[in-house]
Amino acid sequence: MCTDGIRLEQKVLALIRGEPGAASFEALALEVFAFQYEHCAPYRAYCDRLGCTPQTVTDWRAIPAVPTRAFKDFSLTCFPTDEAVAEFHTSGTTSGRPGRHFFRTLAVYDAAMVEPFRAALLEPAERPLPMLLLAPSPSEAPHSSLSYMLERLREKFGAPESEYFVVAGRLERERLVRRLCEAQWASQPVMLLGTAFAFVHLLDYCEQENLTFELPTGSRIMETGGYKGRSRELPVGELYRQLRARLGVTWLVNEYGMTELSSQFYSREGERKRASRWTRVMVINPRTGGPAEDDQVGLIRVLDLANVWSVACIQTEDLGRSSSEGFAVLGRAANAEVRGCSLTAETWQ
Repeated sequence: MCTDGIRLEQKVLALIRGEPGAASFEALALEVFAFQYEHCAPYRAYCDRLGCTPQTVTDWRAIPAVPTRAFKDFSLTCFPTDEAVAEFHTSGTTSGRPGRHFFRTLAVYDAAMVEPFRAALLEPAERPLPMLLLAPSPSEAPHSSLSYMLERLREKFGAPESEYFVVAGRLERERLVRRLCEAQWASQPVMLLGTAFAFVHLLDYCEQENLTFELPTGSRIMETGGYKGRSRELPVGELYRQLRARLGVTWLVNEYGMTELSSQFYSREGERKRASRWTRVMVINPRTGGPAEDDQVGLIRVLDLANVWSVACIQTEDLGRSSSEGFAVLGRAANAEVRGCSLTAETWQ
């Protein structure tokens, strides 16, 4: 198993890196499915219940999708969990039990984050910018996939004076404001990266203290959506309006990712997100379990080959629309379940 998995991981890495002679997405997706069917027992039982096996599935669109909630109840891995080098947890859950995503290596995860981030947030050949990270560091949040991602991006793309501003669960607003003042006075563009609720806390503080900035041209913001009850919620349009007004930043990017995936998707304001060479995104009609029509609202399904050691096809609970220009994320669907994606215990045993 280990030899087969390592060989497959190298094929996925070649596709991610765009190496000459890399396997096509379509062929590699079926190979990843066959590997995961063989080595992930809960997934195999689920596929058998659906009548989907490597012998019957001949198109990547027919690969069975695992609901994100399954990560709370099962160890969806193709290796023993005691061999994991990392274990990422989902944030707050109503059941009190987080979803867990285990990684045998982080090589594919690290490779997959580079190209989409660079395309959305970096200029060609530009010097590293200070990253002001509105999130806890990995030492404070060792099971946070977001903190891990931000740290790798800081190491690869950030200037030495980059730093975190969430400490002990609290956004250190005064210290952050000092850094913003320093950047404005020094005409130093900065990159602010963090969660939507952290930016709302910053905006509330700016309003409370009557603070307005005009950050230097070239400054940019990456926010990853979701509030989870930690702040007042703002529609994305209003959040961006306030960020422009309070911080003077017009380069605004949304990042879409989740613990259950190894890849991320980005879009600048007013644009749609696009899949990468190693991912595909479908919007599913929950009543039929099949693809929704163009621009019809449905549930987002992601096939992420960077999930080579777990399960590649993930059925999210996020609403979206897709078209030839890409896909848009519209928010969460309450009690979402797609036809054919049952989570009953009998399905998985």
